[in-house]
Amino acid sequence: MEHELINAFMLSRIQFALNISFHILFPSITIALAWILFYFKIRHDFSHNSADHPVWMRAYRFWVKIFALTFALGVVSGITMSFQFGTNWPGYMETVGNIAGPLLGYEVLTAFFMEATFLGVMLFGQHRVPPWVHTLATFIVAIGTTLSAFWILALNSWMQTPTGYFIENGVVFPESWMAIIFNPSFPYRLAHVLLASGLTAAFLVAGVSAYRILKGDSKRAPFLALKTGVTIAAILIPLQILVGDFHGLNTLKHQPQKIAAMEGIWETDSNVPLLLFAIPDEETRTNHFEIAVPGLASFILTHDINGELLGLNEFKGNHPPVKPVFYGFRIMVGVGMLMLLFSWCALVQLLRKKAIKPWLLKALVAMTFSGWLATLAGWYVTEIGRQPWLVSGVLSTRDAVTSIAPANVVLSLTLYSVLYAGLLVAYIHTLFYMARQSITVDEYETAPTVSYSSEDPPFSGAQS
Repeated sequence: MEHELINAFMLSRIQFALNISFHILFPSITIALAWILFYFKIRHDFSHNSADHPVWMRAYRFWVKIFALTFALGVVSGITMSFQFGTNWPGYMETVGNIAGPLLGYEVLTAFFMEATFLGVMLFGQHRVPPWVHTLATFIVAIGTTLSAFWILALNSWMQTPTGYFIENGVVFPESWMAIIFNPSFPYRLAHVLLASGLTAAFLVAGVSAYRILKGDSKRAPFLALKTGVTIAAILIPLQILVGDFHGLNTLKHQPQKIAAMEGIWETDSNVPLLLFAIPDEETRTNHFEIAVPGLASFILTHDINGELLGLNEFKGNHPPVKPVFYGFRIMVGVGMLMLLFSWCALVQLLRKKAIKPWLLKALVAMTFSGWLATLAGWYVTEIGRQPWLVSGVLSTRDAVTSIAPANVVLSLTLYSVLYAGLLVAYIHTLFYMARQSITVDEYETAPTVSYSSEDPPFSGAQS
């Protein structure tokens, strides 16, 4: 029985990781893409005397289709993910359902209904409602996507740093909803996720637009979208670095074992080096092949080069698996540095020459889904870093798992894997198919096309 429980436990964890990994891909785009669409619509509404007036609408029409497709996949995957609370993790709702249930319900009532209702106006109401109503619908959908993130992050943050509750007969009850929602880590996590969504959507817009330009689309719409994506990314990545620093300080205060795993620190010490690379070994509780910068970890996390950091040996039996947290954090940071490099290079080229060189356009295409990679890596750091707790200090992951036969979990896991792989391939294929199809001029595109010499192939912002 114990052997079967362990198998069901690990299989259920893998299945939930698969479901959340697939699901989070789509909200990470739609949360910010809705605001980019609102920006496109505002630019269209207030540019009546500009040659770009119809071009902003064409950009809006192209990206609202991608938003609808992405939104649909996010809704479907979110529903299947929520089923697992009952099928694979019954102990979760039995123990903390009095808090998790209302927070998830608030997300549906205040966000999902709003998004679903006004998305129809965005998609089909352009010529059926006054322009200001259509713009308002886009704004309300953007508000809805952000509200959705608000409630989901409130619950997830509470699971990381629970406050405002009491326990009676092994069941958690709310004591203060303000303390539950605005728990110690919530502001940092919310800001971090919203900025991550902004970067994910920005690089998606920039990458697909760069792809269109490289394929010969010489219209204004892809250039304006590219410029928008690059500018958003260049602004947000420094803000994300700053928020990440605040988030790290908050995590050090409330979850020091997670920070120790992220940094590969085994022994409590001062003047702790920052490990650029290492191979953590949990059996010997040491690191191999370290490449380190002396004192930098202490300086970053305590703002004092001689600051003391707790090591994992202070939390034996109560700290997360080290390797996935350690490497996940470095992948997230590494992708962030690439985002900083390419967005700033592209913005500098746009500001100086109003053009982007072909090699950088190709780099932006390669970075199209970089936001997904950074988001997944950061999410794994957050969720695996909470282990062995499902709700920190309240409910362990093992105590919440199902007791169903492992074979049942294997079946559902296999079906999910095949389905999600097919949907992901179809989604990416559809995005680039839509980009190729948009190269042909439609009735909304009134701006003239342009041609380039071999010396100046990128799209020039000076041309219309």
